[in-house]
Amino acid sequence: MSRSDLLNAKRDKQNEFYTLYEVIQAELNHYEDKFKNKTVFCNCDDPFESNFFRFFVKNFNYLGLKRLICTCYKGSPVAFTVFDYLKDDNEEPLEKSNGYVIDIKEVPMKNGRGVSDDDINKLLLSKKRGVKKLKGDGDFRSKECIEYLKLADIVVTNPPFSLFREYVAQLIEYKKKFLIIGNQNALTYKEIFKLIKNNEIWLGSSIHSGDREFRIPDDYEVRSKSLRIDDKGYRYIRVVGVRWWTNLDYKERHEDLLLYKTYNEEEYPKYDNYDAINVDKTELIPKDYDGVMGVPITFMDKYNPEQFEVVALGIVGSCDFTCEKKMEILNNGKPTGKYTINAKGTLYRKHNKHDVKPPAFKDCETGELYQSIYARILIKKIV
Repeated sequence: MSRSDLLNAKRDKQNEFYTLYEVIQAELNHYEDKFKNKTVFCNCDDPFESNFFRFFVKNFNYLGLKRLICTCYKGSPVAFTVFDYLKDDNEEPLEKSNGYVIDIKEVPMKNGRGVSDDDINKLLLSKKRGVKKLKGDGDFRSKECIEYLKLADIVVTNPPFSLFREYVAQLIEYKKKFLIIGNQNALTYKEIFKLIKNNEIWLGSSIHSGDREFRIPDDYEVRSKSLRIDDKGYRYIRVVGVRWWTNLDYKERHEDLLLYKTYNEEEYPKYDNYDAINVDKTELIPKDYDGVMGVPITFMDKYNPEQFEVVALGIVGSCDFTCEKKMEILNNGKPTGKYTINAKGTLYRKHNKHDVKPPAFKDCETGELYQSIYARILIKKIV
């Protein structure tokens, strides 16, 4: 196996995070009216493992779905253990080199009692309506899976974090509605930020801070202190900074952020290389400042497009910096003998006596000290 193949295999392994049922339920509660007569596509979902599949089967009739399609990348750890006797229509066993699909247009309910886990397992094993082998490996980028994507109204899944840019680009290309899980730091990807600025994508409703627990495969190599094993032997880890991403609207997104702080120059210093003030916390946004403000990326959890305009991302390539100073890079406030122009293309402001962190840069000409500001979104109030 080549080094690139080894890295790809490791990457694919690290992308296997199974979303918990309650996490899905908490978010989907905000969109119940969006799914009536719709075809839902879960294109990164092993139906034997996926709680997305189980959620939509159990709620198929309640939501009024027209159709549910799930496709999975090759190599399900369940299909070849518990269900290793699965056959396709030609009585050929599912192969580890193939992905597979389940396509459901009806979920019968006996006496209106709902759908049990046992019902779902029987559905998975059904020769007529159960899991079928794909021709290819089930990659969401494959022609076969794209044909299923074309049939979909709404895509709901937890895609590979490492392929998030490419995954979202595909959804936009095919003009699909979607509700997906991704990392909060995707806000700082230029491709994703452009969609945010154009109001084509935004954060979901139910996750605003902290972390969420995901189940991981048994062979996943992890040294995290958050690793938990339940009484059935299933393994879980907590992942920091996850968010729902969507282009489905919901009412909470249009609620105004309550502003109570009054602007003053000392508390809100201006950046040295961009005409904007720095705001360290979303709740500290001043109520009486109408210029551009740099706020933490967590601001997007409270973003109301009728209250604020998203101007730019505070990094080179997204905004035009107004000066090009040669700066010495400092390590814990001490000289390193290394230099940069315009502080590596990030926003910076003068260091002051109130700063807890040591300065990050020193102006080579004047000797003035500066603070580098972690990723900021530049916003402006709509007045």
